[in-house]
Amino acid sequence: MTRIVAETISAEAFAPFGDLIDITGAPDKIINQGQCGRYHDRAKLDFGDARAGISLFNANPRELPYLLDMVERHPDGSQAFIPMTHQPFLVVVAPDERGQPGQPRAFITNPGQAVNYHRGTWHGVLTPMHGPGLFAVVDRIGDGPNLEEYWFSTPFEVVDR
Repeated sequence: MTRIVAETISAEAFAPFGDLIDITGAPDKIINQGQCGRYHDRAKLDFGDARAGISLFNANPRELPYLLDMVERHPDGSQAFIPMTHQPFLVVVAPDERGQPGQPRAFITNPGQAVNYHRGTWHGVLTPMHGPGLFAVVDRIGDGPNLEEYWFSTPFEVVDR
């Protein structure tokens, strides 16, 4: 079994797979009578010919080491995962290599960060590391299956940094 060491996520490291959504840097605007910083347009949402929907996911927490045996992708739209608690979560992604996932990479978010997977990005399932695993998910609502799964013949083990 191949080991993958989970990295601390950064916008630069995650960029080939999607957008890291957080409040780094100065706010783009101060609004609400000076009481709120707006960090504007932090993700490139893409739903093709469909519409955006907001769903709630309540996932069971997982632990490291984590057995990665499957990844999935959504060829028709992006998918954003926004935690509704202030806890980190595990993010697994893989580059596309001729229609199949390449070598996976694992990241651990910091509290208050969210991710948006670009359309067609291979990624692991929702993997909170603490309960409750409550997330708002913004993704494509439309016709068609928009889901491909890939099961690895030999699983990977994701370990802590």
